[in-house]
Amino acid sequence: MSYCLYCHKSYSEAWSWEAMIGFKQSPLLCQDCEGRLVRIMGEICRMCGRDFSIFPEQYRQGDCCFDCIRWEGNDAWTGVLQQNRSLYVYNDFMKEMIAKLKYRGDAEVVKAFYPVLSSEFKKISRDAILVPIPLSEERHYERGFNQAELLARGLKKHTSNLLKRKNNEEKQSKKSRNDRLQKKENPFEFVDEIKVMGKKFVLVDDVYTTGSTIRYAAKVLLEAGATEVSSITLAR
Repeated sequence: MSYCLYCHKSYSEAWSWEAMIGFKQSPLLCQDCEGRLVRIMGEICRMCGRDFSIFPEQYRQGDCCFDCIRWEGNDAWTGVLQQNRSLYVYNDFMKEMIAKLKYRGDAEVVKAFYPVLSSEFKKISRDAILVPIPLSEERHYERGFNQAELLARGLKKHTSNLLKRKNNEEKQSKKSRNDRLQKKENPFEFVDEIKVMGKKFVLVDDVYTTGSTIRYAAKVLLEAGATEVSSITLAR
């Protein structure tokens, strides 16, 4: 008998030879909770990882969505982000899970995503250094943890907290889409610039919305000499 990391109800695991001999990890969510998550699979935007199966045809061009075409069409942002890959669609249930993690302090729930996260990371770059998107000192103090660091921990790869967030930055979730896309001062700065030169990085965060947070962080790394920056997020 196991207990779901989200709803905490007990459930029986389906027996299989793979689980029995260790080829398959035991599920950490019950079947009901797992069934409410929507994995991003199949045809996606080659840059941001948007799921084209739930995206209107008129908002894409070939294998790229119009959002990414606009980013790449801006001289200041061309080539800043190599690619983003996200695990799940940001539906109502995923929104609830992330809220439980971030705002109600249930940090254990993040472990349910470690197997899928590790599998997706291998498709991006096995030799890159992980950089969690930082919280402001105030936000970190309020929560007691950084959800991006918890996600990165599940990859069991070298992680560096090379960036810090300027404390005058307004909370992103309180901004409209247009406000997020407005040109502004970069909200990130370095903790240690020396460790960046000539290396590849993968940024880790919980949600990719407009892509502005990821790109601002990537820009700081590239300007310091990083050769390539990609990102991986829990939801898109």
